[in-house]
Amino acid sequence: MFEFFFKYPLAAYRKGEFLFASGWAVWLLPILALGAAAGLLWHARRARSRLTGPALWGVWALQAGSAAVVLTMAWQPALAIQSLKSQQNAVAVLLDTSQSMSFGAQGVSRLAAASSALSERVLPALSQKFRVRLFGFSGEPERLGSLAPEALPEPGPSTGVGESVLRVLRESTALPLGAVLVVSDGSDNSERFGRDMMSEIRRYNVPVHTIGVGRESIEGDIELAEVSVASRSMPRSRVSAQVTLRHDGTDDRQTRITVRDGPSVLASKAVTLRAGEPVRREWIDFGAGDAGVRNLAFAAEPLPGEEISGNNLRQSVLDVPRRRRRILYVEGEPRWQYKFMRRAVHKDASVQLVSLLRTSTNKFYRQGVDTPEQLEDGFPAEEKELFAYDALIIGSFEAAFFSPKQQVAIREFVSRRGGSLMMLGGRSGLGAGGWQNSEIVDVLPVQLESGPASFLRERAKVELAPQGRDSLVCRLDSDPARNAELWDEMPELADFQLLGELKPAAVTLLSVRRGRAALPLLVRQNYGRGRAAIFATGGSWRWRMGLPSDDERHDTFWRQLLRSLVAGTGGTVRLSSARSSYADESRIDFRVEVRDRDYTLANNAQVTATVTPENGPVATLDLRPSATEPGIYAGEVDAEQPGVYRIETVARLGEERLGADSLHVRREDGVAEYFHPERNGELLARLASQTGGRYWDLDELDGLAGEIRFSEAGITSREVLDLWDMPAVFLLLLLLRGAEWMLRKRWGVV
Repeated sequence: MFEFFFKYPLAAYRKGEFLFASGWAVWLLPILALGAAAGLLWHARRARSRLTGPALWGVWALQAGSAAVVLTMAWQPALAIQSLKSQQNAVAVLLDTSQSMSFGAQGVSRLAAASSALSERVLPALSQKFRVRLFGFSGEPERLGSLAPEALPEPGPSTGVGESVLRVLRESTALPLGAVLVVSDGSDNSERFGRDMMSEIRRYNVPVHTIGVGRESIEGDIELAEVSVASRSMPRSRVSAQVTLRHDGTDDRQTRITVRDGPSVLASKAVTLRAGEPVRREWIDFGAGDAGVRNLAFAAEPLPGEEISGNNLRQSVLDVPRRRRRILYVEGEPRWQYKFMRRAVHKDASVQLVSLLRTSTNKFYRQGVDTPEQLEDGFPAEEKELFAYDALIIGSFEAAFFSPKQQVAIREFVSRRGGSLMMLGGRSGLGAGGWQNSEIVDVLPVQLESGPASFLRERAKVELAPQGRDSLVCRLDSDPARNAELWDEMPELADFQLLGELKPAAVTLLSVRRGRAALPLLVRQNYGRGRAAIFATGGSWRWRMGLPSDDERHDTFWRQLLRSLVAGTGGTVRLSSARSSYADESRIDFRVEVRDRDYTLANNAQVTATVTPENGPVATLDLRPSATEPGIYAGEVDAEQPGVYRIETVARLGEERLGADSLHVRREDGVAEYFHPERNGELLARLASQTGGRYWDLDELDGLAGEIRFSEAGITSREVLDLWDMPAVFLLLLLLRGAEWMLRKRWGVV
């Protein structure tokens, strides 16, 4: 429509330079226009007419406007613009031939619709002016001889819009390339089309025009968009996964999320998708099982008649290592809390609770030790001995008992070693024990109330805090409503500790009710590489005594709390990958953090990785240290074949073996294209706008060939485009004269 009225595409006006082609002095034009307006006004006043007041001025304005338009056209307005020379430039046409282009509507695939539009409406017009180079692309571009169905390649497993455009630009540097035309649904799942790639594309100064194919939303489709789940877990622990579901949001829909490990169903949960809520997040809990590797499959039950069911499944790998985690629990006085805590985790094979109980001055009772010499001198005097544990629990113990060196070691245990510290309430604990003046005060998640008055012996009801509802520590039942009921039924505590102001990063999981106030009871925060927590009571054992003998709530809570302390701790070598599942990517990146025996970053270690694929030969890699991150060694796995890859790393410092770690990663083929199957017009529009091109809809391609002509890439010539004969000019004159006639007729002076 724009080109019909203004003769040329909008791109010509954006890129062209306005000028007057008559060669006459431009300054003369406004003088003549003002003179014509003055003459018309003089004539209107001298003429015997019934036009007076507003009518006179209205008619005069319309006449002056008409005169100005005629004078302007006499100066021959034009656009000077660079345009591509006919038949001397090439245009690269990239057709998306990925799997997502096989989706469609009413029996016609996106690829068929795009091929038809190109063949009938685009390529004939382009061929008249340019040499057309036709490509099909999925992972990378491939030359096509024609758009006949038999000439198109098999649907590819991924879409790399940015990579394909960049590949064509790089290979066309010796060719006068005037423009690139990309025909796609925009479902780029390469995850590499970022700012750097877009910047490199712009540097070629070749406009990229894009044509969007497909529907912007797909009715009745449920997509399991994301699954967030830990890559490691302790044996027989609970694992909580957050699943993100997407749908069109038009109606209420029912589905079911199922978690499987091979043929075994680990968990299942019914989910209601609400109208007007296109994205819904749900938590689903399942058991990690015994030590080993879990091949997890998360599936959303398809809706009746659902077109695309390939996006209802996500797979992941969960490592359940055999390593037993060690917790050191030091208690300053015999009390029931000590007994019932040990009893709760007595049968937990994944946690070793080593305890040191002070029975009298300088006398201690040890339990859970491996050797007679372990802790025989009391609390560890050296960092190395303390760092052998994964977590530390300090009960009703005054801070003055620990030497300044030991207090510094506790702080470094959290910040440098990456261990967990939990402080318990008690008459000699926390603020009552002077810990607010200790070396670990910065580690704690709250400001401590000082003095013995901070420890209160009074009954209090425990409440589940908002953040505690989503925490595995406080998960007594997988159903949120039932979980809240179970906590509401808990017996009261008989003592608790007053805590001061929470620090900015602190999270409250449990509270106690005192009058109208909800006071923090279980609080935690991250600190350095580790975390710190406070459980401000010494009386949770009353839950066990106040509940029926077969009620496991007290023991379940303590097992989950202690497991949470050690679940994230590691050794001197930590292996990690960005994801546990890679879809349609042949490269798996991983990184190794290496520390020496003192848990200081080791920059000169020798780190090797052994990669064992599910199918294929074993490969050994020597890793190099990162140039920007101390203690980090990066690696890359060439994972051409799908399956599960086991990565094992070993770090040495000279002859000393610092440690080892292992991880499993899944590599999948042919799944990425099923996710986000709707048209991604935003990506295509951004690619076009940032390169000087234009985004087109498949149903509106008129003028595409004409707009491509106005490009500054390739072989160009300067062209002057006349504007005086635009239909819009004559329409404007017609409107001005018509408006004058209508006014005169209304006022009776025609």
